[in-house]
Amino acid sequence: MAWGARSWVCAGSNFLPHEHIALYEACAVEKDFDKGRRIMSAMLPLMDFLEGGKFVQSIKHGCALAGMRPGGVRAPLQGLDENEQQALQAIVATLKSEVAGIAGGKA
Repeated sequence: MAWGARSWVCAGSNFLPHEHIALYEACAVEKDFDKGRRIMSAMLPLMDFLEGGKFVQSIKHGCALAGMRPGGVRAPLQGLDENEQQALQAIVATLKSEVAGIAGGKA
């Protein structure tokens, strides 16, 4: 958005909607691109994790962390292992905390 995009769709918004809304509000509503860049920087570890080769599994586990019941992945995919689940949970917790701090508790 800082480069002129009018919107952005990220699968992580399925389980982190408030943080993605904070990004939109910072850039599109407030036109505060410094704030938007700080929020996006907080999101980069999530983006890296999602691009790590287990995209569908990561989205499903993220939804489970958010209290949804996404069900399992279809064969031949395998769910995230325990280490991957813990890594995603840590990334999500850090992201939520950082964005809340940046957005003034709105996220």
